[in-house]
This record gives sequence, C-alpha cells and structure tokens, in this order.
Amino acid sequence: MPFLNRRTEPVPASLLPALRSHIWFASCPPAMQEGLLERGRLVSLKAGETLFAQGDDHPGLCCVVAGALKVGSLNPRDGTHRLSLYLEPYQWLGEIALIDRKPRSQDAVADTDATVLMIPQAVLEPWLDAHPHYWRDMARLACGKLRLMLMAAEDTATMPIEQQLARRLVFAATSYGHAVQPTLRRRLRLPQEYLARMMGVSRQTINKALKSLAADRIIAVHYAEIEILDARALATQAGQFDAALWSGLEDSDGGRA
Repeated sequence: MPFLNRRTEPVPASLLPALRSHIWFASCPPAMQEGLLERGRLVSLKAGETLFAQGDDHPGLCCVVAGALKVGSLNPRDGTHRLSLYLEPYQWLGEIALIDRKPRSQDAVADTDATVLMIPQAVLEPWLDAHPHYWRDMARLACGKLRLMLMAAEDTATMPIEQQLARRLVFAATSYGHAVQPTLRRRLRLPQEYLARMMGVSRQTINKALKSLAADRIIAVHYAEIEILDARALATQAGQFDAALWSGLEDSDGGRA
C-alpha cells in the first residue's frame, strides 16, 4: 500500500524526547531533529501488515515508535524467509535506500500492532539537499547499521553457535548500544524461530543452545520470550564487545534476578 494511502496522523512535538533516547538521533543538530519531525507522519500498522516490500521504489526514512517490525527477505533458492533485523522503539530504518535511491532490498512487516514515524523521500531529500551538512548525519546512521552487520558476519564465521546466541541476546537486551542511557531489558520478545532465521541455523540448533544457557540459570525460556536471569554470566558467554553494550549490563544489578 503506498504511503500516502495509509492511516497517518501528524507527529506530535511530545515525541521528540522519546526519539532522543536513540544515540544517533540525539547526536543530530536540534534543527535537524525538529525538521525530521515536521516532515514526518505517523503510520499505524496492524500485526502482519507490511510497511514496505522488497522492490518498492517509494522509499523514506522510518523509525519504530511503538510495537515491533520484522525486516528480512525471501531466500530465492528455497523460498524461506530470512530475518535480518527485529526493530523496536526507537530504531531507525530506510537510510540506505534514501542514500542510494535504489528500491527496497527487504520487507518490513509489523510483528505486533505498531506505529512508525515515516518521512517520505520526496519530502526529505529536497530538504537535505538544502542543508547538505545533514547528509553526513544520514551517512552516520547507515554506517552504524553497517558496523553491526559486519560484526554479525564475523561472529558467524569465527564463533560457536552458543557464543553467537549469547551475543545476540546481549545486543537485543541493550538496544544494540544505541540507547543514550544504556539499560538492560531482562525480557526479550524473541521467539526461537526468529533467532534461528536471524542467525541462519535450524530451530533445533537454537533450541539446544537456549537449553544450555537455561541449564546454567543464565536465561529462562518462556513462550515467544527470553528472560535474562544473570547478565554478567551472559556477558561472559558473549565475549568481548562494545563498551556501550557493557554499560547497559553494568547498570543492571549484575547478578541473578
């Protein structure tokens, strides 16, 4: 469904403080922050509804402000769905298509009822061209995503599945290091199927790795959800990672719940 035909509403100025909880948005000049909100609309999605599909040529910059989005694509060899990102408030997407002007490379589907801030490229690009120094901020957003992708690729090539899983849980629990004030989320909506698709392994493999962590009382596995019981032990399993992520773990109670 084209953006203009969706259920939309203006963006209230009261959303600005919440958006500033994301380290990229908070680091942008205040005039840029306000300009993005002025040009955006809030899009309402029902669970299972598509925000945009692979191949769409009407891109825009987006930010999840409520609910969650699954971002991925179909494997052309066997038709299975690959899950690249699971985005919750206040994570951004769409900056790559904005920069290279190419069609969407993946689908974005609401996993739950969701609200998304969307700034159409037709509105955003002329404004950025009139303020060319803001393009660097867009490039910083894309580079942050690229760093995460490269880290995930390196993890896959060099680490056992148990360590990869521990790192994914640390990343998800600390908002991938993107929060201005890092905190630990102890309960994560990450069904085993989603983890398997994100990591490119079978559900049975993920189930076995989760059971190993659960047996050591590091996590507890619930229906469609994982609870972190021992943040320090999970960090030990994950190995070295960015200091911003560790800060989120340090701000937890550091031990068992």
